Amino acid sequence: MHDTRATRTQVARQVVHWRAAVNALADLNGFAAPEAWASLERYLDLAVRRSLLAAVGRLRGETDALEAQLHAARDERSLEALRREVVSFRRRFLTVEDVLEFYGDAVNTRTTPKLGAVLRGCDELARQAMESVLGQLGRPVPPVMCFVKKGIGAAILRAEEPLWDGVTLNPAAAVKITRQGLCRPTALIHEAGHQVAAEIGWAEDLAEQLQRSLPSAPYDLGAIWAGWSSEIVADVFAFVHTGYGSIAALHDVVAGDDAAVFRFPPGDPHPIAYLRVLLGTQLCVRSFGIGPWDDLAQAWKQAHPVASAPQELRPLLDDSVRWLPAIAEVCLQSGMPGLRGRSIVDFVDPRRVAPSELLMLERGAGRAAFTSPHWLSTEALRILALCSFRAATEPERAGDGTDYEEWMIRLGGGALAVAA
Repeated sequence: MHDTRATRTQVARQVVHWRAAVNALADLNGFAAPEAWASLERYLDLAVRRSLLAAVGRLRGETDALEAQLHAARDERSLEALRREVVSFRRRFLTVEDVLEFYGDAVNTRTTPKLGAVLRGCDELARQAMESVLGQLGRPVPPVMCFVKKGIGAAILRAEEPLWDGVTLNPAAAVKITRQGLCRPTALIHEAGHQVAAEIGWAEDLAEQLQRSLPSAPYDLGAIWAGWSSEIVADVFAFVHTGYGSIAALHDVVAGDDAAVFRFPPGDPHPIAYLRVLLGTQLCVRSFGIGPWDDLAQAWKQAHPVASAPQELRPLLDDSVRWLPAIAEVCLQSGMPGLRGRSIVDFVDPRRVAPSELLMLERGAGRAAFTSPHWLSTEALRILALCSFRAATEPERAGDGTDYEEWMIRLGGGALAVAA
């Protein structure tokens, strides 16, 4: 008969260790500074804390079960079964730890009052953009938590998506904004579009429309463009809210050498960058007529002639360019089941961010556009569109961005930080 004392001691030690480790996870201040948690809006703080602590609570329940199993184990076989359970638990612990580390790192980017206020301003811009569609559909708008990272492109971890442990649902739309992207965060609205699209099935609706509208010969152009629908709807969402500024910003994100601009990896949901920029300028043409986007399209084509693309890709590029007006029309004007048979422009009219309308807003509001609580609450997205348009068309007027930054701080409820 085997002496079980050695095995029991080793397993018991591990059970006690993981119990202590789980208890340590419950202290969220170990992942982000208290002042960083305090920088969250109250409703967002509660939603995030509740979700994270629930994940820890599930782990604690599992350690209770491990302890009960330890007390009940009487032989080598039952102790071996427990040892295997401990190994399995360790994997689940690490996935929950990943969740807490992610949120801790994200929340910690709000530690400084100034950056915290700017990021709360980003939260508000994304919330207003989502409200413009979800609110009209009678759907709740999820909490938004923006955080800053280095790099070029923005990204989103959508609300209600399962996190790494496979059980915890993401409590907020967590949007990564790059440091350089904070200067004119139209990419934030693109990411908010991903959240809206996921909730109403917009990308799937657009994919069906493109399949029906585009030819299938000599190759399935409709299927190719349908495969890009998830990114196209987010680009469209950013465009209807912020106009040409979003297209110029998109250009700056995807600009690169010919290899990057004509890159076409299988399964990539992003359109070929060459076509993506030209679709953006075509959205402007369909909505606004002639304008600076025509110069952008011309310069883009001159910088990246189709003759520089891989030979096998050129027919797809040429045919797609010919169909861009029709594609833009489908994106803007087609009724979608997820939008109750209406088009996106029935919810958010891009003509409100036409250059003429933005300049009228600028003349009418003057400096108050950046300081008045009224304009903050009623026209934040159009002011973002105005600032982005100015940056795109008159970069010499952009200056050091002080007015814009102070406006973002006020939008985030940080007026005292501005005064300081």
